[in-house]
Amino acid sequence: MQGFTIGKIESLIIHFIGNKNNGDGVRLSEELTHFEEIEGQIKELISNNFKTEELYQFFFLPSLELNPMYQFVKSIFKNKNTFVEQSKNAGRFLYDKSTHPQIKGGELCVLLLTDCQINGEVVDCIGLFKSENKDTVLKIDTLKNGYGLTEIQGINTRKLDKGCLIFNTENENGYLISVVDNTNKSTEAQYWKDDFLSIQPKKNEYHQTNQFLGIAKNFVTKQLSEDFEVTKADQIDYLNRSVDYFKTHDTFDKQEFEEEVFGDKNVIKSFRQFDQTFRQENEIELSDNFEISEQAVKKQARVFKSVLKLDKNFHIYIHGNRELIEQGIDENGRKYYKIYYETET
Repeated sequence: MQGFTIGKIESLIIHFIGNKNNGDGVRLSEELTHFEEIEGQIKELISNNFKTEELYQFFFLPSLELNPMYQFVKSIFKNKNTFVEQSKNAGRFLYDKSTHPQIKGGELCVLLLTDCQINGEVVDCIGLFKSENKDTVLKIDTLKNGYGLTEIQGINTRKLDKGCLIFNTENENGYLISVVDNTNKSTEAQYWKDDFLSIQPKKNEYHQTNQFLGIAKNFVTKQLSEDFEVTKADQIDYLNRSVDYFKTHDTFDKQEFEEEVFGDKNVIKSFRQFDQTFRQENEIELSDNFEISEQAVKKQARVFKSVLKLDKNFHIYIHGNRELIEQGIDENGRKYYKIYYETET
């Protein structure tokens, strides 16, 4: 498991970035923002929102060097005296990419941290946080004969709208980047990762595990029933087997996975065809052997459905032996499931 430790905040600046399509404009600061009194809250915001199990890196076609954000960040790491100017360049670039009607204007906070640790390495780090939504809180004021209440708006340190931490390591491959994107989930509004940062997942064990489990899930839920006569219970069983394989192995072997999970030669053949097509269409590069990431397995397991829903009357949770469940139709044409068990709790 990868982890990071927050260092010391050296510089911080805030700009306002509007929606270009609406003509909101920008307000770029010329001076640094004082942060000394709230440094603890800023560090709390970072620790509450950022994880390093899934990391990203800058990329750009045909060359990484043509990625504007990569160049802005690279300049700051090379010469910290360019921090203000390069933060303004990042703000202008974000404004150029803020054209979708769903994108809200907000403050862009850029900060430079020193003495951060990631994977045991001490490095500088650049953070970019965009606040698109404000929380309303009530401030209690002490008056002469009692108390008063004032409504104020601010940033919730427990939920950042959009942000990234860029660690000054592996720069030739696009640095190591942790990303937060909690708003605008629609495809059209994925501008933070795709249009602004231009990043892609780092091809490590987390990425490999996450991607392959996703492929297996798509095959079972979307393709399997088209090629074979399978019940919902069969599909859930295949999903459970897929997750169980990753939970009980330290390393992944594709052939071993196919034999343990699918077994049948025809199903394996169908899966291989689906896997090849899915990778080509989605431009996914995966190895047939890799170390398994426990964190990625936990993440994917949460979205693997193991519930069999029957009309609006019953939900059957399937976690064990598929052979203990039988499906049939009675003499009146009613469908049924027969469940065998040893103990009742």
